[in-house]
Amino acid sequence: MSFTQLSFTLILIGVAAGIVSTVGGLASLVSYPALLALGLPPVTANVTNTAGLIFTGVGASLASRKELKHQKRELITLLPLTLIGCIVGALLLFKIPAETFQKIVPFFILSAGILILLPRHLQVGQPAKWQVSLAWLGVFLVGIYSGYFGAASGVLMLSLLSVISQAPFQEYNATKNLTMGLANCIATLVYALQTTINWGLVLPLGIGFLIGGLIGPIIVRLLPERLTKIGIGIAALGLAVSLFMQTY
Repeated sequence: MSFTQLSFTLILIGVAAGIVSTVGGLASLVSYPALLALGLPPVTANVTNTAGLIFTGVGASLASRKELKHQKRELITLLPLTLIGCIVGALLLFKIPAETFQKIVPFFILSAGILILLPRHLQVGQPAKWQVSLAWLGVFLVGIYSGYFGAASGVLMLSLLSVISQAPFQEYNATKNLTMGLANCIATLVYALQTTINWGLVLPLGIGFLIGGLIGPIIVRLLPERLTKIGIGIAALGLAVSLFMQTY
């Protein structure tokens, strides 16, 4: 495959993954396997994917300015917890074997899928303080996971925000997109200090992610909230089953 063909392929992968990321937080369901299929080693594919995802956060944040106006108070707590966790996770990537996380990730994603599929009045209502505190702890843990590996970290964050936030889906989904975009930025900075990043692969992938990130929020506004959440939940359950089969 020539460099031009590879670049075009990466742009198309990025567009598809960027849309999936901003709508449901499952970008790596598309991009990570595609990078492996192109012949990249797992750690290289993970680092390339994370660096490219920065552009999804840029596109999604630009397209979601309306929704983000109402989320400033939530972001004050959400961003520090996620970003500190992300730094820890990115450092762990080069210290701990991936198998350690692979064994527990299916359980996380299964729980996220179930939580998203629950009707909002059953899922949230007036959550007890311990439930909210546990959800905020979960945010920190998702930050660690996003820095370490990151596959489906967006859907995990989305499920936690559905407990923490009283805002409409469109608004806390926008919060998720901004937060995970910044987390990917932090993780990439740490990766750059630990290994060599192939920016020749990142840039075309990032262009696709940027385009997908701009399109995704428009789709979220047009689709009914319940239908969107059902689609995300089913996709998360499917991914969890696939990961269970691969791991166990």
